[in-house]
Order: sequence, then C-alpha cells, then structure tokens
Amino acid sequence: MPPVTARAVLEAVTAFGTAACLCFYLLCLLGAASFLAGRRKKLAQAPPPEEGLPPISLLKPLKGLDPEMWQSLCSHCEQDYREFQLIFGVSDPADPAINLVRKLRHEYPKVPIELIVCERALGPNIKVSNLAQMLPAARHDLLVVNDSDICVPADYLRAVSSGLADASVGLVTCLYRGIAGGTLGSRLESLSISTDFMPGVLSARFLEGGLRFGLGSTLAFRRGDLAAIGGFEALLDYLADDYEMGKRIAQAGKKIELSAAAVATFLPAYTVAQFFRHQLRWARTIRAARRWGYAGLIFTFGLPWALLMLIAARGAAWAWMLLGLTIAARLAMGLTAAAVVGDAGQAFGNIFLLPLRDLLAPLIWIASFTGNRIHWRGDAFDLKDGRLIVTKPPADSKK
Repeated sequence: MPPVTARAVLEAVTAFGTAACLCFYLLCLLGAASFLAGRRKKLAQAPPPEEGLPPISLLKPLKGLDPEMWQSLCSHCEQDYREFQLIFGVSDPADPAINLVRKLRHEYPKVPIELIVCERALGPNIKVSNLAQMLPAARHDLLVVNDSDICVPADYLRAVSSGLADASVGLVTCLYRGIAGGTLGSRLESLSISTDFMPGVLSARFLEGGLRFGLGSTLAFRRGDLAAIGGFEALLDYLADDYEMGKRIAQAGKKIELSAAAVATFLPAYTVAQFFRHQLRWARTIRAARRWGYAGLIFTFGLPWALLMLIAARGAAWAWMLLGLTIAARLAMGLTAAAVVGDAGQAFGNIFLLPLRDLLAPLIWIASFTGNRIHWRGDAFDLKDGRLIVTKPPADSKK
C-alpha cells in the first residue's frame, strides 16, 4: 500500500469540504421549494372577510434616519387593513426621526399614530428598552414589531395576521431583501442577504421542520404569548432579540410561521470597510446565538473550498469538473433564493460580484472568532453567551 502523502490528505479534505457545500446548496434549494409550495397554498386560500381581521398594534422603535426612511414609514400607513395602530418610539427627545413621525401624522390623519419618547434605559438593548415602554400604548392584543428600516407591501398586515389565525402559531416572521445603494459595499451587502442569509433561513426551516427563531424584519405575535416568555424585559440583555424571542416562543410549545409576504430594507451606501465591519457584527451576533450552527457554516463556502481543491489536485480534470458543478449549484441556489424574496433582478445584475462576496465570507467567518466586540447604533458592546455588555462608544458610530 503506497504511503499517504500530505497532498493526498489535502485533496481528500478539500474534496470533502466541496461535497459538503454541494449538499448545503441542495438543502437550500429544497428549502426554497418547500417554502414556495407552502406559499402557493396560502395564496390560493380565500382571504378572510374584512370584519374577521383582528385589529393590530404595530410597534416601530426608531433611532436616527435610515436611507429612504420616509418611503418606508409611508408604506406602513398605506396598509390594506381594516383597523391598525402605529406606535413609534425614540429614546432621545431630539432624535431627527421625530420630525418624520410628525409629518406622517399630517399626511395620514386617518391613521392612529402614537409617538412615545422612552426616557428610561431599562437595559443595554435600547431598542428592546423602547419596546417595553411603548407597549402600554398598544390598544390591541395582536402586536407587530419590525425594524426601523423596513419597507412593507400593502398586504403586509393581512399576510402576517393570517398566520396567527392558527392558535398553535405563536410568532410570524418574514423573509426580506436588501435594496442596495450605489456603492460596492452596499451591493455586496444586498447579495449577502438574498443569496446567503435567506438561503440559510430557508434551509433551517426545511431541516428542522419549521423555524425556531424570528427575524427583525417582522415579529408578529399575541400579547399573551409575549407575556408567557417574560415580556420584552426578558430580552433586554440580548443583541439578537428577534432570535431570542423566537427561540423562547418555540420552547414554550408554539410554532413559528414564515409569512408569504416578503419585505425590504434600503441599505446604506456602505464602503467595503463598512460592509466588512457590518458583516463581522452580524457574524458575531449569529455565532453568539447559534454556536454550533455557526461553526457548521465552514461547510457553506463552496467556491473557496473548490478553489483549494483545484490547487491541491494540481488542476486535475476531475477537480475542474467539481469546480464547475460547485459554481453552477451556487448560482442556482443564490438566484432561486433571491427570486423567493423578490430580488431576482437586482441579484442578477450584481451576480458578477458573487465570487468576491464568497471569497470574503470565510475571512469574515474566521475574523468573527478573534473577539467579541461589536459596534451597534453608536455604542460598543462585548458579547458573552449572546448577552450584551456595554463598553465604550466607538470612534466611528456609523451603522
């Protein structure tokens, strides 16, 4: 038997890594197909009668101004829904977002709009602290929370409320797409959301037989289910409050539903450095929330694995064939996921950036293990077991 060489070992390891990535891409495609089949069934159902729609209180914490914020806020006022209430919350009485809320009241006088100035800091997560202080103003039992930069379709409230018609469902959340600004960093961020993060969500849903977490793009739930997990106060120490809420609701025995609606976020004009730093914050957040699942992401970097395999195999024909298969599978998976969230056109236009994005991804993954410091909304924190520990404000406080 010939001796095992280092080259043979490297070939085997990189071939295994590439094959594992191909399995992941297939899992993502199956997850997308499963979601699309479920969405077709939902859309085929007769809509509930107008009088059967439960009233909703929509809580939207704000801090500063986001790109295209006026358009995003207006989309919440233009809902095709019988009865809903909008509650905005800020922690700073001089926050520039207040002027937009006042303008919103003037433009949409028939929509009940509340503005709460949340003077107390109940915990390190100021967003959750604001939500806890906004909750008493909510008039209705059905609550919806989404991030400040989310833009929604006109049937958004109909879609998320329909998921809660089933008493066994405790939380409804939404897929989303990122609408890029004109910079390279912003376009890379958009690609990351639609062709990487969303496929991961769909594969987790398929593999686990349902979601076990929520997404900040939408959290729709009943007041009683929130109280059962300890209220917003139980989430004050967590950066990934959306993930933590979903996890706790699932642990309480309720299902988490992925809505047929997809929403959008307008991305800032990131530089490449800002893109890298934002991705690093995101990576450390996910690592803290889902430690073992995050470690498994090493087997999702198909292009880097395939290129290493090609080098280890010294350009062997079989390695070129496997590289070609990996690229084809990656494109199929990414574009399918982008189409699911309504982002196919933008993703196709930026597809030439996908190799750059995929080569940066393992560098971000490795960098995420080098520390626990994250910068978020002008503050610096250390992460410990998913909890936030306040440190000092960063020198550059951009999002």
